[in-house]
Amino acid sequence: MAININAKTTGVGGLETSADNSGNINIQSGGTTVMSVTSSGVAVTGSFSQNGAVYSTQPSFRNLIINGDMKIHQRGGTITAASATVYYGLDRFWGYAGTGQFSMEQSTDAPDNFLNSMKVTVTTVDSSMAAGDRYMLSQPIEGLNVTNLDFGSSTAQTVTLSFWVKSSITGTFGAVLINGNATRTYVKEYTINAANTWEKKTITIAGDTSGTWTYTNALWGSVRFCLATGSDYYGTDSTWNAGNYISTSNQTNLMATSGATFYITGVQLEVGSTATDFENLPYDVQLARCQRYYSTITVSQRGYAGTTTVYVAGATLPMTMRATPTLAVISTGSSQTDTLTAVTNNHITSAGTVSSGNQYLIQPLCSASAEL
Repeated sequence: MAININAKTTGVGGLETSADNSGNINIQSGGTTVMSVTSSGVAVTGSFSQNGAVYSTQPSFRNLIINGDMKIHQRGGTITAASATVYYGLDRFWGYAGTGQFSMEQSTDAPDNFLNSMKVTVTTVDSSMAAGDRYMLSQPIEGLNVTNLDFGSSTAQTVTLSFWVKSSITGTFGAVLINGNATRTYVKEYTINAANTWEKKTITIAGDTSGTWTYTNALWGSVRFCLATGSDYYGTDSTWNAGNYISTSNQTNLMATSGATFYITGVQLEVGSTATDFENLPYDVQLARCQRYYSTITVSQRGYAGTTTVYVAGATLPMTMRATPTLAVISTGSSQTDTLTAVTNNHITSAGTVSSGNQYLIQPLCSASAEL
């Protein structure tokens, strides 16, 4: 036996009790349970509040997307996607373009309670979409971060994708969830109803019970947002497709209009069939999560060579990276030419030779990338 305690919201109101066989004590408002005391603990629907402050009852780190609020932009500046190549814009998000081009940059144009968005601007149009053309934004997801999803099995979890979008072009667009080897794709249409207006979109996806989903430090899958696509990448709406798709035949061609803009922020992917409020992680936590995949560091050493000298300088990366990174010099800042080497996924070296009788200073600013 159990008891329901209900605060009535009809008639003159009042308090009533009823019994059921759940074994729980349920506190209700208008017949809806807001708190249950069960054999496993206390369950609360909604949020706690005290003295006007609201405390979320949702689990921490529920958002499987990193930098969904677009605050982190380590590469900086405006980055152009072109020539059928992946170009990373804001951290953890890349852009891909066909024969046309679009730019990506961080913007302060954002909906309420957000500071930033990613702004996309069409810089070279593609008004006649070839079958194999495609234009999209994507965040790849590491398998170690989603081991609880169980995709590829009978216990696959339902997930919900939510995001804010604003575009100068209205119409039908596609959002997808795709596995790492691009053989399983869930395609979902959404509509941008009003030009230059922030709109929130929510998509619930039943977990994929088949297909290959990798649960290592490799690519598990990706969330993608279509800007335009040719017919080779048309899939069926609201279902799992066997293949590589990014939208449907109803997709609007953002790339047909020079200067067209597309903003996105508040991207959240979480377990369950309901979209919760965006999880606003502290800036330093979000930066550290991004640095697992990309970071910059200066390797510095100063000295004087009495004779011909081989120098080696080392530096520890700010975060242990997903894998041994690929290194690139951003600027030398040095009197010597340096050879960069990634020793492990958290340490790099810079080495070179200096002639006798010379002072040397090595200060290369380099990037370390372990992107998926």
